Amino acid sequence: MSRRLEQATEDALLSGDASGRRAIQDAGFSEELKAKLFEKVAAAESQHQQASHSTAGETPWTGTENTADAVLRMLQDAKKPMRAEAGDRCLQPSVVVDTRLRRRRAPQSPGQRAVNARDKASMYVGMDMKTLKGLSVSERDEMKAELRERFEPVARAVPATISGIAALANQRIEDAIARGQFKNLPRGQEMPRDPRADSPFIDTTEFIMNRMIRRQELVPPWIEKQQELSKAVRVFRERLRNDWKRHVARTIASWGGSLQEQMGRAAAFAAAEVAYNPRYSGPESSDSAGEEIRRKDCTGLDTAHQTIETGAGAGAGAASASAATTTAAATTTTTTLFQRPYRDHEWEKTEKAYMELSIENLNRITRSYNIMAPELARKPYFSLDRELNACFADVAPLIAQEIKTRAVHRRTSTEGTGGVGNSAASTLVERFVGTDSVKVHLEAGEKAYGLKEWWRDIWNRD
Repeated sequence: MSRRLEQATEDALLSGDASGRRAIQDAGFSEELKAKLFEKVAAAESQHQQASHSTAGETPWTGTENTADAVLRMLQDAKKPMRAEAGDRCLQPSVVVDTRLRRRRAPQSPGQRAVNARDKASMYVGMDMKTLKGLSVSERDEMKAELRERFEPVARAVPATISGIAALANQRIEDAIARGQFKNLPRGQEMPRDPRADSPFIDTTEFIMNRMIRRQELVPPWIEKQQELSKAVRVFRERLRNDWKRHVARTIASWGGSLQEQMGRAAAFAAAEVAYNPRYSGPESSDSAGEEIRRKDCTGLDTAHQTIETGAGAGAGAASASAATTTAAATTTTTTLFQRPYRDHEWEKTEKAYMELSIENLNRITRSYNIMAPELARKPYFSLDRELNACFADVAPLIAQEIKTRAVHRRTSTEGTGGVGNSAASTLVERFVGTDSVKVHLEAGEKAYGLKEWWRDIWNRD
């Protein structure tokens, strides 16, 4: 406070007149304070006089700035000026501060302001007595109950914290339970549960991945590779079996003999194949297949014996005994020769390049499949010897039926066309013309038009 009074007195001395100084002298200041004040006044007056003298003695302005003034101005502009003295400060208007204590209203949220506005509006509407008079007694009671419930202090108390909201929700749930709203609720169906989910032999990650794949109908890459491998194996095995079956059927048929004899040879080869190269399909199935093939073999041989004996007996009675002896010897020799399964090394040598290339391709696909597939789904590699043995074992029981089918088909086509050499041509003609006999009517020779007449017309054209 004393500093502010001293500054005010100093400002009055510097800016005031003689009356102000006289008032200060009569105010009863101390001698020390008076000496400070008068020293400041004397210093200010001397500075003012010296400034006027220097201004009056300077050179008049000619329109151009001299070098000394320019250098002085640049030096002054290069540095930031010092803070002004107390006497050089401009008087700032004092800010009026209200020190009275005021009661500030608590800030309201937009929701609270909207609720208050709606309540006030409903109050203004309710002031209309004409509207109240137009309501019935029951409607008036309902409105009063609604307004009473609305303006209760607890009705609008909504907690602003998570715990408060949870407590309010629990309270409302308990009130609903007390009112009986949770009684007789419709029950849902039991949720189906996969029994493999708790299996200790299935990894949890693997089970979840399999379930996701099954629900989204996705196919992992190794499944697609497995399909490709299965297709390649099926194509190779089907071609190998068809080629071998056709080759064996043609070879046995080329040896000659009746159809029953050819089927008997095929049945004997099948029995030998079962004995030397059984198919690994279980002991029961192998034994039953072997018994069936042996039964067919014996049936075919007996039929062949009967056919030969019947043909021999038709010639002469004396030669029938010798023919029967010869047939029995031939049958014994044939049965001895057919104890080994049929193999053709020339055919294997011819098809070896194709089969080795196919096996190499299958192993390459299997290798790429095993890299992607899990450990339990991996497949072994293929071997040419194993595939050939499986082919021989699968095809051997089918040779007899293949020989019969080829013989019956050849006989039917020969009888329909009238010759063996015209079978292909007749089949092609039958596709366009038909199988019915057609009578062709030939015209007279002078009316015929053939290649000779066509050639003549081409060269005689103008």
